[in-house]
Amino acid sequence: MTASIRCVLFDLDGTLIDSAPDLAGAANAMRVARGLPEVPYERLRPMVGTGARGMVGAAFGSAPGDAGFEALRDEFLQRYAQGLLQRTAVFEAMVPVLQALERAALRWGIVTNKHERFTLPVVQGLGLQERAAALICGDTTAHSKPHPEPLLEAARRVGVAPQACVYVGDDLRDVQAGRAAGMATLAAAWGYLGESEPIHEWGADAVIENPLGLLKWLELA
Repeated sequence: MTASIRCVLFDLDGTLIDSAPDLAGAANAMRVARGLPEVPYERLRPMVGTGARGMVGAAFGSAPGDAGFEALRDEFLQRYAQGLLQRTAVFEAMVPVLQALERAALRWGIVTNKHERFTLPVVQGLGLQERAAALICGDTTAHSKPHPEPLLEAARRVGVAPQACVYVGDDLRDVQAGRAAGMATLAAAWGYLGESEPIHEWGADAVIENPLGLLKWLELA
């Protein structure tokens, strides 16, 4: 095991859990209600990491500042809140990884930009809350990623130094936040990735192609 690492922190959507089906479903339900055809799932999935802004943008071509954007965003969030756990699940390959971390007595936690009103029902519904050593949501601290404060707060709650943590995420902001917090960072290539720079240009300590890659990086596999 990488001797200096005592805690693994995960981004939530696209890293630990696959919530894209429910988020895409909420966006397409809005289009269907307006008599519009659904947007292909493959177009919506990469935008999940950008939240309501990205989903409304992909589904309707509307951006913050545009007329009607706020109403579309609010409707999207309402629809998503009504179907948080229809198809959302922990990534199948992540299940044994969490078990391996726990067997190795490595604590793990969640740091997400998703607001608490959406995060808590999902984390509780998937049986993760009792297992996670820390849960930091997008509105837990005054700042959200890429600011380092959420990650630093997670380290405080776990009781370990930031330098003893590794942060795993599927967005450029995750790597930026982790580096700013003084943590090792791993870029999750199985995630949503968005439309930013290619993942190998994010500046992470390593790019891991699948969850098992985390155990290999930690020298647990």
